[in-house]
Amino acid sequence: MPGNTFGNMFRITTWGESHGMGIGVVIDGCPPGIPMNESIIQEMMDRRKPGSSVASTTRKEEDTAIIMSGVFEGKTTGTPIMVMINNKDAKSGAYAAFAELYRPGHGDISYDAKYGFRDYRGGGRSSARETAGRVAAGAVAKAVLKKENITVSAYTIALGGIKAEQRDMTVIDKNMFGCPDPEAAEKIKARVEEVKKKCDSLGGIVEISAKGVPAGLGDPVFDKLDGELAKAMMSIGAVKGVEIGAGFQAAEMLGSENNDAITPDGFESNNSGGILAGISNGDDIIVRVAVKPIPSIAKEQKTINKSGVATTIKMSGRHDISAIPRINVVCEAMTGIVLADHLLRQRAIS
Repeated sequence: MPGNTFGNMFRITTWGESHGMGIGVVIDGCPPGIPMNESIIQEMMDRRKPGSSVASTTRKEEDTAIIMSGVFEGKTTGTPIMVMINNKDAKSGAYAAFAELYRPGHGDISYDAKYGFRDYRGGGRSSARETAGRVAAGAVAKAVLKKENITVSAYTIALGGIKAEQRDMTVIDKNMFGCPDPEAAEKIKARVEEVKKKCDSLGGIVEISAKGVPAGLGDPVFDKLDGELAKAMMSIGAVKGVEIGAGFQAAEMLGSENNDAITPDGFESNNSGGILAGISNGDDIIVRVAVKPIPSIAKEQKTINKSGVATTIKMSGRHDISAIPRINVVCEAMTGIVLADHLLRQRAIS
């Protein structure tokens, strides 16, 4: 199956399935001499692993990252870095009943249309578990960016229809939803509990902010920085929409409102989201993604089997109520990977 590799100068290839022996990533192109060890990777992995919030699956995976190559005496060597994460709590039997059924909202029916065969145990490669490798790679990417004083963070600004009205970044790590609004976080918790009792799921919005990004990253045509960020975000299974800066709101603005006035001290606003003509302009990069509700729900739904016969399905097993907040660190990782890639590409032409 092609399409498992992302990036140019900083390139990652993820491997493994949800219910296989393990999952992981190979990172190629990381410069030598970057401080790196398993604890640096584990810090990000712990934000993604199951059981991180009341919205999370009950699957118990420690998601311990094991560096197999590319690091020596606490620094990257410049050779491919391989990180492996073992699967220890996969219960494939829970999926046996769905082997001949297409789960609504999942890729079962499209996988069969493409390959004529699929791994029905948790979705195989289409499982959200694949993103663990991305997060490991994101930790390496963020270490590259750290040397240039570039930081990336992701946080919840909406979940279940409840929106954050403030951006207090000091409270993101103080609530289980990674929300910068403590009052909204409490309302979200109640909303999640309410929907959980109804055996349903929720969607929301994640915002990603990158600070310290120098002007000049990206290209003006097919490799636009915002285009690459959009592709990176849309490659995450639960993401169904992406906007940069003002995004869709720009469609309702006048040109005089949308343009970011330039002064000797910088831009007066940031409707561009830090990117102009596909190239970073030195301002903060702001990306927002729309995350769909988790499709695995314990409510009866209409579907068909592999023979095309109408039937119903009710999905049991261990599933998240929402991809948020576990998806936040995945968005953060993919943003870091894109920026590290373009940083190295810019160095190559400077």
